[in-house]
Amino acid sequence: MADKFLMPKLSPTMEEGQIARWLKKEGESFKNGETLAEVDTDKATMEMTALNDGVVLKILKGDGETVPLGDPIAIIGKEGEDISALLAEVGGNGASAAKPAETKAEPQTVPPMGAPISEKPEVAEAAGRSYDAQRPGAEQQGQVAAQQTESKSVEGGNGRLIVSPIAARMAAEAGLNLNNLQGSGPGGRIIKRDIEAAIAGQKAAPQAQPEAQPQAQGQMQTVPGFQQAEIAGASAYREEPTTQMRRAIASRLTESIGPIPTFYLTIEVEMDKAIDFRKQINAALPEEKKVSINDVIIKTVASALMQHPQVNASYQDRSIRYYERADIGVAVAIPDGLITPIIRNANGKGIAQIASEVKELAGRARDKKLKPEEFTGGTFSISNLGMFGIEEFTAIINPPEAGILAIGKSEPKPVVRDGEIVVRNMMRVTMSCDHRVIDGATGAQFLKTLKQMLENPMLMLM
Repeated sequence: MADKFLMPKLSPTMEEGQIARWLKKEGESFKNGETLAEVDTDKATMEMTALNDGVVLKILKGDGETVPLGDPIAIIGKEGEDISALLAEVGGNGASAAKPAETKAEPQTVPPMGAPISEKPEVAEAAGRSYDAQRPGAEQQGQVAAQQTESKSVEGGNGRLIVSPIAARMAAEAGLNLNNLQGSGPGGRIIKRDIEAAIAGQKAAPQAQPEAQPQAQGQMQTVPGFQQAEIAGASAYREEPTTQMRRAIASRLTESIGPIPTFYLTIEVEMDKAIDFRKQINAALPEEKKVSINDVIIKTVASALMQHPQVNASYQDRSIRYYERADIGVAVAIPDGLITPIIRNANGKGIAQIASEVKELAGRARDKKLKPEEFTGGTFSISNLGMFGIEEFTAIINPPEAGILAIGKSEPKPVVRDGEIVVRNMMRVTMSCDHRVIDGATGAQFLKTLKQMLENPMLMLM
């Protein structure tokens, strides 16, 4: 029996998805487990696979289109089935024609997650909009993985232009004026192939001198690809659609900094023994398995959390949840923003194993190949900007965790020891604390233990 194929929920933060491309076209049959489409998420590009056999009878949402959770993106069934009633129900374009009162109240069942695949250049910069809640859906047949982002409406000289995110980025890089382009996508959307054609045309045609345009007094000529500001004398500008990842980051940080009462504690740590400890470990390891000072810090933080379970906790409305293990989120910078892959049970692993997992997870994070369970569900996080020369900073808590450590750089400084001035490698560490879970004294005791362990790593063995 023909049925609607709905956009599924793939990760805890997903509210909509963008179809990167359909692998099955209208009229094509598919088998259980076959990939039907690739869909962008805020963290990865996912394969949307079939859970049964059938035929793609109608594609309701095409490549590059963004769809909220639970909305139909296709109609599937058996070859030759009459789908006129279903088309009438969705309005012929994928938008449900049912009245709000007719929508079922039960939340949509989350289907199994699809396998992540390598991010593709043409969908890497996809942008998305945020919704307040997941839309419920009753018909959930034959789908698994996907999250989307949307084409953006951009103000142009002749009105509003519909531009796909990758096209907007390519146009900005090539210095193209979007107002001069005709989109070939749905609804006149300017898409990647339009930009490629315009760039090819630029290379083929001789470079003509642009006509001099009259300028108002005091107004500067803008660089191609930039728009003149409305305010006289103000800087010209260009806009790029925000990526789905950047929107997810913005949503999470707003959630964190708003309702969470946060305070900060900073301590300075002498790192000489930790540095020597790392050297001793690396002396026994082959080059490809060398550990970093950050790996040592991860292990030390996990060990300290086991002594201070009040810090390895989260606020849960009517309860405080204390975690058995230290699952440490490690902030990794990627082109689209930030992601925190999780080192599970870091307290029970050796530093060499932690180092290996960090390298592997960070590599897949940059390729957008992480599975949702690999970057959600941590108990505490670490953000290290020391390698960028940052001496001290504060990090924003990743809810529902109660704390995050901001690690600055370790550098030689003059300090007083036993009444004498000596040079030691000093590092400043700042902890952001959720005051609903961690009190000042609790956080201070944790940092004291952390400092003692970093200054004498053998204490981790006790």
